[in-house]
Amino acid sequence: MKTIGIIREGKQPADLRTPLTPAQCVELMQNFPGTKVIVQPSNERCFTNEAYSNLGIELNEDLSSCDILLGVKEVPTTQLIPNKTYLFFSHTIKKQPHNRNLLRHILANNITMVDYETLVWDAGNRIIGFGRFAGLVGAHYAFMMWGKKYGFYSLKPAHECTDFADMLSQYKDLQLSPMKIVLCGDGRVAHGCLELLRKLKISQVSQEEFIENDYNKPVYVHLRSEDYYTRKDGKEWDKADFYKHPEDYVSSFQPYYQRADIMLNGIFWKQGIPPFFTHEEMKSSNFRIKIISDITCDIPGPLPSTVKSTTIENPFYGYNTFLEKEVDAFLPNSIDVQAVGNLPCELPIDASTEFGQLLIRHVLPYLLVEDNEQIIKNATIATNGNLTEKYSYLSDYVS
Repeated sequence: MKTIGIIREGKQPADLRTPLTPAQCVELMQNFPGTKVIVQPSNERCFTNEAYSNLGIELNEDLSSCDILLGVKEVPTTQLIPNKTYLFFSHTIKKQPHNRNLLRHILANNITMVDYETLVWDAGNRIIGFGRFAGLVGAHYAFMMWGKKYGFYSLKPAHECTDFADMLSQYKDLQLSPMKIVLCGDGRVAHGCLELLRKLKISQVSQEEFIENDYNKPVYVHLRSEDYYTRKDGKEWDKADFYKHPEDYVSSFQPYYQRADIMLNGIFWKQGIPPFFTHEEMKSSNFRIKIISDITCDIPGPLPSTVKSTTIENPFYGYNTFLEKEVDAFLPNSIDVQAVGNLPCELPIDASTEFGQLLIRHVLPYLLVEDNEQIIKNATIATNGNLTEKYSYLSDYVS
């Protein structure tokens, strides 16, 4: 028998999401006989404590009897329970400086750490994540900013809406003015953006059409990495090589920044990949982009204008290209940026429900029954006080 604990999110600002909804806790116990779920009470979770207890799920502050602990964001080091198996987003695999201490504590406390981000299928595609909702909310922010900047209309942010359907209902009678949107990326985040663009019936155009034509309606172009990076030596594009040797590539994004009004950034980025454009290019009179929704929000990253991550309470800032610094949002000659690092929190019920479905269907069978495809093994960063072989490259990070 295994006991699973749903931890209270301890990272601040508080995250409203949960890995399993009340109904999914019941489903889990029915699907895996002998498995028990205990929920740590929380006054900030998007489902109330009563929603769990009314379905017969035990609420308990003390999770020390649990074998497996499920969370969403990084767990504060003071709240880690030694000798347990944890699943959450640790944000350590890129050697993020602010989480170095977290991984050190995981090792020191003999914790088995399975990171949601590293759960992948054989082909390398991620099994689970909140990216779709980051994309939906990030694209919505771009339209909010457009309306604010030019005084066309006013939209509520996602977190003031009941759910995704409520957010979408704001567009029902809205006539969007002509705008050209460039969407970059091809993962869950970018496909979340695409979902909103399609629901709003915004026309997709080809790369050539986007660069050459003007339109009297909103249009977008969808770009993947091979569309905005080229090899320095002129040889054929190779995606695997690009991520392995990004120094051999150069940005070819110029034709798009000269023709786009709005940029939606949903790419996977890692150290060494060249920026889309430089500070100097942003100063050019040919640089047309006025609004950037930086959904993946890497700092430093591919966008020189992303100088900080923003919050749900204060999501926007302006960027003055000549001063190369942050200014107030929505000034006439600045670029406006959203760089909220936890966008899926704005639709916590929808995001938690989808995440829990994926967890029950594609992850927990390997964790609770048999890891015959080594899904869990390959996603385990640390166990028995040591980094696993696959993640041994983090040894200098924690030493």
